[in-house]
Amino acid sequence: MRYKFCPKCGSKLITRDAGDDGQVPFCEKCRKYWFDSFANCVLVMVVNNRNEIALCRQNYLSQKYETFTSGYITPGETAEETAVREVREELGLNIEKLEYSGTVWFSDNDMLMHAFIGFVSETEFHLSDEVDAAEWVRYDMIKDRVFPDRPGNAMWVNYRHFTDAFIGAQDKKSD
Repeated sequence: MRYKFCPKCGSKLITRDAGDDGQVPFCEKCRKYWFDSFANCVLVMVVNNRNEIALCRQNYLSQKYETFTSGYITPGETAEETAVREVREELGLNIEKLEYSGTVWFSDNDMLMHAFIGFVSETEFHLSDEVDAAEWVRYDMIKDRVFPDRPGNAMWVNYRHFTDAFIGAQDKKSD
């Protein structure tokens, strides 16, 4: 979001040079730059000890595709805390190990997605009202069930990280 008025005093902002950042909205009254802001979210691919991935059906997101657990980072919370909280709230599962996968800019909604892999013991789901259904799906069977692989799809960043770092490592151990 690009600010047009100062969030503190309500004055109309001007643009002012901010060095390497170029022209940035500036409040002459507060003497403060107001850099563009955007939502920060987490996307957590939950994996159990049998390399099954939790796929969620959330009808408000899609009638066709399933997704991983996601949620907005709230002020004062770290991305890691949000990942643990969202999985506990939406699926009723406790993450035992959390692996960072990277960030993806999701331009459709102007948000930065912080991707994680959350490892849990195999267990039953205790779904929140936000999730219509969830099931464990073998990692190599999810490709046709999730949103297509395209730029900006953080699900595929998670999936590739998991298959490269964890499944690939298991395959090398068994050789």
